[in-house]
Amino acid sequence: MAEITIIIIFFIITVATIIASTYFNSKNTVLRKLKTYTPKSSTQFKTNQPTKISGTVLQVSKPFIAPYTKRPCIAYVFEVKQRVSNGKHTRWRTLIKKEDIQDFFIEAKGEQIMVKPTKNNYLLYMEQDHKVQSGVFNKPDQNFEGVLKALGVENKNWFGINKSLKYTERIIEIGETITVGGISKLKSLSEPIEGYNYSKISTLESSETHKLIITDSPKARA
Repeated sequence: MAEITIIIIFFIITVATIIASTYFNSKNTVLRKLKTYTPKSSTQFKTNQPTKISGTVLQVSKPFIAPYTKRPCIAYVFEVKQRVSNGKHTRWRTLIKKEDIQDFFIEAKGEQIMVKPTKNNYLLYMEQDHKVQSGVFNKPDQNFEGVLKALGVENKNWFGINKSLKYTERIIEIGETITVGGISKLKSLSEPIEGYNYSKISTLESSETHKLIITDSPKARA
């Protein structure tokens, strides 16, 4: 009887862990929070209202260039991991993880909305754009090798054997369709923006109770 009880408890804990990890992962957290924002066009914006909009990404300033794919983007997250062994077990250990985002426009139905993410004021989920791996019998391609070199990561061990490495890249590129949720405002421009001919602009911002939500997931489309 005691053994059956232990098995049942173990099963319940396992199922609960799986459900919790799925519910609270970054993608589902972003999609869930976006549901609290109302979809509107820029002409329907009301000041200080939680609003979301889907549209095309346009740059405000010089865009980033993605390390592997070399595509211009306004946001990126990339990671380099190495497979390491510990006795009978192996795992992927993160060697490098970098993330950055810049101001951008989102264009919908001919109207442009300014989005200004700053540190700790946004939640970002991006679909994986590229993944590449290397291993003992799998030499890294030229792009992968170049990225590793730029990051100061050796792709071979002391014996000259290829390490088991994995690189993943997520970006929001110029021209991509995304969804942004935030607090809507209409602001006067203190300085002109190149390519923008109006003195006022609709913006989506964060507040004390609402963070900017930014994602390229098709499931979030407003």
